[in-house]
Amino acid sequence: MQRMFPFQWFRVQWFRVRCFQVCALLALYVSGFASATAEILLPAADKPVPHIALLLPLNSPALGAAASAVHQGILSAASLQSQGLPVRVYSDYDEAGSVVATYKRAINNGAVAVLGPLTRNGIRQLADEKTMPVPTLALNIIEGQAPPRLYFFGMAIETEARQIAMLARKQGLKQAIVITAPDTLTRRLQFAFEEQWTAQGGSILHEIEYSGDTMVFAGIAATPDTMVFFATDVEISRTIRPYLPNNLAAYATSQLFAGNKDTLLNFDFDGIRFVDMPWLMQTDQAAVMAYPRAYPPLSTDQERLYALGIDAFRLIRMLLAGQMAQPLDGVTGRIRLNGQTFRREALPALFVQGHGQAADTPVAQAVQMFPDQFKNIPQAEAALPMSTHPKP
Repeated sequence: MQRMFPFQWFRVQWFRVRCFQVCALLALYVSGFASATAEILLPAADKPVPHIALLLPLNSPALGAAASAVHQGILSAASLQSQGLPVRVYSDYDEAGSVVATYKRAINNGAVAVLGPLTRNGIRQLADEKTMPVPTLALNIIEGQAPPRLYFFGMAIETEARQIAMLARKQGLKQAIVITAPDTLTRRLQFAFEEQWTAQGGSILHEIEYSGDTMVFAGIAATPDTMVFFATDVEISRTIRPYLPNNLAAYATSQLFAGNKDTLLNFDFDGIRFVDMPWLMQTDQAAVMAYPRAYPPLSTDQERLYALGIDAFRLIRMLLAGQMAQPLDGVTGRIRLNGQTFRREALPALFVQGHGQAADTPVAQAVQMFPDQFKNIPQAEAALPMSTHPKP
C-alpha cells in the first residue's frame, strides 16, 4: 500500500470538504432556496426572524401534489422580489386538526404574514379563532363570519359558472338548457349557474341529467335566444357534444379545457365558450411571461394551482402594504377584494379550430387537414370563411 504523507492527507481532506460545500450550495441554488426571498429553515431556539409563513401540507399523501404546485408558484413570484421578506414553509401538520397550533408556531417564529391553509376544513379551524395577529390569506374560500385580518382567495369553480351566466346574458341569450351528471361537483355548478342566471332575468328551458343514455338529447333544437350550459366534466361533455345542434350557443367552465396539446380532441368543442386564466390562455403576454414557469412542466390542473400560488404571493404583499382596495390584474384573472374575499374574474375564452384561446384573440387561418377535400368546390365558394361558433 502506498504511504500518504501528512501534507498529502490534508490536501485530500481539504478537497473533500470543498466538494461537499460546492455540492451543498449547488443544491440550494437549484431548489430555489438561495435567493433573498427563498425558503429558510430556522432553528426553534433562534431569535424570531420576520418572514412570510406558508402553511402547506406538502407531506400529505392526498394533498401533497396540489400543495407542491402552489408552493412552486409562490416561490416563482418570490424570486422576482429582490429585497422581499424570506419565505418559510410549515408542512409538518395535519389540515384536519393541527392548523391552529402550526399557525401559532409560525407567529412565534416571527411570521409577519401567513399564506394558507389550503383546504376548507383547515381554514374553518382558523376562522373559529377570535383574532388573527397578522394578515393571513387562506388559499380557499369559505362562507360565513371570519375574524379581522383573515382573507380568502381561491379558484372556486362555482364562481366560473356564475360568470358564464352573466356573460351569456350580456350576449343577449334568454333561455338556458343545463346539462348535468349525477355527481356532487356537477350539482354545485348547476346550482351556481341557475341561481345567477335567474337573478339576471334568464329562464331555464330544460334541465337534462346524462347517465349514459344519449336519447335524452333527442328533442333539443337551436333557437336564437337559447344556450346550453355544460356543468359536466371534459369526458362527459365530449360524449354529449355530437348529440347537440352545432349552431346551439354552448358554454362551459374551465373543466372543458385540458390544454392545447391534444388538438384533435379539442375539435369536438369548437365554438364552445368558457372562462379560464391568462396563465393558460395568454402565455405570450408580458404580464404572464414575467414569471418563471415550472420545470418539468406541470399538468393543466397543476398549472392552475401554480398560478394560484403566484397571485397569492402578490396579494399577501399587497395586504402587508395596505393596498387592498386596488384591483390586481393577476395571472389567474382580474382580482378584486369584496369584504374579506378576493374575487377572481376569469378570462372569457372559446375553442377555435381545436385550440382554446382568449375570446378576443384573432382567429388564425384554418389548417386544411385534407388538402383535396375541396377540390371539386368552385373557387369562389371555397374561399368563403367558415363560421367557428354560433353568434349569440
